Amino acid sequence: MITDFGTIIMRLSDETPKHRNNFIKLVNQKFYDSLLFHRVIENFIIQTGDPESKQNHSDKELGASDLPYRIPAEVNNNLFHKRGALNAAREGDDSNPDQASSSTQFTIVQGRVYNDSTLDHALSRINNWLAYNDIINKPEHKNKFEQLQNIIKDYNQADSLKFKSIKNELDSLATIELETMPKYAYPETHRETYKTLGGAAHLDQNYTVFGEVVKGMEVVDSIAAVEKNGSRPIKDVRIISARLIKRKEY
Repeated sequence: MITDFGTIIMRLSDETPKHRNNFIKLVNQKFYDSLLFHRVIENFIIQTGDPESKQNHSDKELGASDLPYRIPAEVNNNLFHKRGALNAAREGDDSNPDQASSSTQFTIVQGRVYNDSTLDHALSRINNWLAYNDIINKPEHKNKFEQLQNIIKDYNQADSLKFKSIKNELDSLATIELETMPKYAYPETHRETYKTLGGAAHLDQNYTVFGEVVKGMEVVDSIAAVEKNGSRPIKDVRIISARLIKRKEY
């Protein structure tokens, strides 16, 4: 992937075949050529893949567009959000309880280095999200969750109290669920990687990781460091072209 700041070489994982095949299809279609990195957060991620960014005015908000399909989640315990991981962007659980991925948008993790305390905090966030996702996918809470989704779909100020009430009820159920469900714990090798190489540890188990950068992380670091208005680079940073190359052992 050639960008305004240099070349990034990425390896797609064979453990996430739906995401791999979709990405290969898009690259062959030259979908990513000329797209912006529209969301850049230093020490976290750089994000691209919004088709609206190809011909974009600087005052237009980006990040809400993709192609009209989703990719089923392929969360894999062997793949985690270490520095350089490719992560499939997605909508949040309240509008996407199956955690399906965007058809086109993805991030590259720049991340940060953790210690045991910050890892434990990230792990707590993961288990809270897993408990909430368990609740909203249980049949006995289907009606309540559908009410929440309908409010989100047609939200107006008059619905705010009802939204908060339903959300608080689901959050309370998730707190109870958290006490009884099996907890996720980082494998020791993942903990050591987060404490040395770094990453975005709080995203594990909730997003699909489908590959990694094998060369060019200095380019990712340069993009992450650009001047921004919020999370949008002030000066456009584009993918010039994305192409498939023969897989090598790096």
